[in-house]
Amino acid sequence: MEAVKSGIDALFVLLGAILILAMHAGFAFLELGTVRKKNQVNALVKILVDFAISTIAYFFVGYGIAYGVHFFADAGTLAAKNGFELVKFFFLLTFAAAIPAIISGGIAERAKFYPQLMATALLVGLVYPFFEGIAWNHRLGIQSWLTSVFGEPFHDFAGSVVVHAVGGWAALPAVLLLGARRGRYTKDGAIAAHPPSNIPFLALGAWILTVGWFGFNVMSAQTLEKMNGLVALNSLMAMVGGTLIALLLGKNDPGFAYNGPLAGLVAVCAGSDLMHPLGALWTGAIAGAIFVWMFTLTQNKWKIDDVLGVWPLHGLCGTWGGIAAGIFGQKALGGIGGVSIMSQLIGTFIGVFIAFTAGFAIYGLLKKTVGIRLDPEQEFDGADLSIHRISATAERETSW
Repeated sequence: MEAVKSGIDALFVLLGAILILAMHAGFAFLELGTVRKKNQVNALVKILVDFAISTIAYFFVGYGIAYGVHFFADAGTLAAKNGFELVKFFFLLTFAAAIPAIISGGIAERAKFYPQLMATALLVGLVYPFFEGIAWNHRLGIQSWLTSVFGEPFHDFAGSVVVHAVGGWAALPAVLLLGARRGRYTKDGAIAAHPPSNIPFLALGAWILTVGWFGFNVMSAQTLEKMNGLVALNSLMAMVGGTLIALLLGKNDPGFAYNGPLAGLVAVCAGSDLMHPLGALWTGAIAGAIFVWMFTLTQNKWKIDDVLGVWPLHGLCGTWGGIAAGIFGQKALGGIGGVSIMSQLIGTFIGVFIAFTAGFAIYGLLKKTVGIRLDPEQEFDGADLSIHRISATAERETSW
């Protein structure tokens, strides 16, 4: 009977891993639709190869840092566990691989390909699992300290902070160190528009991400017994709140409309198992407003060329999500309780601090050693090492 239960749980987690794996296609098409046509091939290849590098880094290093588990035994020993621990690794890998997929959208159209793979290996192998272990495996005693002082540990059910805020705040220093794309801001202070190349692809990416997110959130329970429909309903309400507010404040701009549901879903991850659906609706609506306001501010006032707005979308909405879990998770606001606002603030701050400082260290070191920005000619042509040239050659050879 126990083996059957373990097998069912393994299948449950595997289905979640497959849904989140599909989200990486969403990241790819969201970026593909947003960047200029000359950079579309680079965007597609980068997301795929980043996932491959993430798998290697997390398998050999990262998963052990976070959970103290390794898979170096013989295959018979691994298979004897009925696969649950193995599919759990697959499931959590898809979370870890979201970090470079998030960063990819911020640094699009001017970042070197291979230095970014180096950054991916360091972030997924070392930085992300370090905080993941703190938040989800009680490493370093921080969760125990928060519980002893504030009554509850830091709560992040599905990764508003662990995944999204960490990815967004690690992306910010990369964007700043790279600088803006050529021609984006002129010397006289004007802003040159670089409109999305393909709105349907952008929308497709957003839809794929939205659908996969229900695996991201619901399957974070990791066992069928702990699965709760409240998580699904709260995810839905946050998605709707983010969509409507982004549409309203974004003045019907399709780019804002299709990023609105993503903002809501980023924010609700942390407290989706605690909130009342109305709290989730408010969480998503506020996240939609944060994205529209901060994307506009960073692009137009601060002149930070974050192409897909990953710092507002993931960094800031993820930060809001960590805090929102401490607010709308309270029984006084219809939540289940068992959460402390102070623990949420401190835990969120720790995640932001680790991501931002590590991002500056990694991208700063790469900038000084191998360089992180394309040569002007490559940037102008949309070429990144051999990827563009191989695709162009294949196109010529297959044309009539």
